[in-house]
Amino acid sequence: WPGTTMVDGAVLLPLSARTPQALTDLARSLASHCESASSTSLADLAATLALHRSPMDLRLALVARDLAGAREGLEAFLRQEPRPGLVVGQGPASSRTPVVFVFPGQGSQWVGMGRELLRSEPVFRAAMEDCDAALKTFVDWSLLEVLASSDAGWLERIDVVQPALFSMQVGLARLWRSWGITPDAVVGHGMGEVAAAHVAGALTLEDAARIICRRSRLLLRTSGQGAMAVTELSLDEEGWRDKKHPF
Repeated sequence: WPGTTMVDGAVLLPLSARTPQALTDLARSLASHCESASSTSLADLAATLALHRSPMDLRLALVARDLAGAREGLEAFLRQEPRPGLVVGQGPASSRTPVVFVFPGQGSQWVGMGRELLRSEPVFRAAMEDCDAALKTFVDWSLLEVLASSDAGWLERIDVVQPALFSMQVGLARLWRSWGITPDAVVGHGMGEVAAAHVAGALTLEDAARIICRRSRLLLRTSGQGAMAVTELSLDEEGWRDKKHPF
């Protein structure tokens, strides 16, 4: 964010203060700045508020698409008028709530995933370019070309789906960190364990790419040979409580 002027969509402006009067004064000052600023981008303003100010107890969150919209939202707060995209509340009374990044398994892939972020978020695009370079050592296809393609055929190839989802997870984690959201812990399920290990610092990007590519190729050997069933049973029906369950 810092130093950028992109952003075509909505941006979150986070304000905080110790007292109601201080929050009001901050909102009034920011509204005045939005009215007079001509060279400041909304993205830079949001980055300053999010990354260079310590959060305090009283919070105001405002969603806006441009400086004029931000000014209108702040003025609505000053008039104590409800407005969509404007929320005022109290921060956590105790210590900061831990942040955990959860990296899921396969199943979230879809044609077009990541395209908007590739276009609008330089940090995300740089991460995906790094993943593309790391994967090319082990595959004969391009991650960026796959994500740009409208052909849904790759959705049926587990040896493409898993490396692509791994890359999305890495890119999203790097993007969130660039916004100042750093995890206290990470957890992964299935193929998500690989991205979790990389984000935790246990694996380099190159080693993680090697593992996810080899893993997906091994699974390709048995792809289409199994099935999955889902049943809705209570704990009593499953036999957990009376220890009838074989496990």
